[in-house]
Amino acid sequence: MNLSIRQSIVEDGKMFLNLLQQPDVLQYFPMHDLREIEDSVRIWEIFCNRGASLTSEVNGIPCGIAFLNLQGYKKFAHQCLITIIVDQSFRNKGVGTALLKELFKLAKETFHLEILHLEVYETNPAINLYRRMGFEEFGLQEKFIKEGDSYIGKIFMQRFL
Repeated sequence: MNLSIRQSIVEDGKMFLNLLQQPDVLQYFPMHDLREIEDSVRIWEIFCNRGASLTSEVNGIPCGIAFLNLQGYKKFAHQCLITIIVDQSFRNKGVGTALLKELFKLAKETFHLEILHLEVYETNPAINLYRRMGFEEFGLQEKFIKEGDSYIGKIFMQRFL
């Protein structure tokens, strides 16, 4: 497997859109329909254009994306929320780990960030990856999502760079 990480380009938005539409991916994001997914891709383009997004490729095929949701306010500029998505057929192959390692470098060296944080549904198996990569839990919002009669909580995690 030939894995590489590169700076994202706006054309990667199509891959991002497709990733978000995978049922195994969408269940872990708050978007509900295509309109909301397309809005998320348009917001991602802002971070992509600022150089805050990375794309993974395996054998030249784009298969994942990770980006920094940079803060617009000076008082918050030392930290930011991150987003990472890996195509379901490329999971558990080191893609997420490689993306996060490169995102940590980008965050520290280019944007001079001190803290990265993320929000993850308590049912998301990616929690194990986040813990392995040094993220620690600092909060839980119970009943964050309601689907039918069931609720899912959201875990807040952070990592100091």
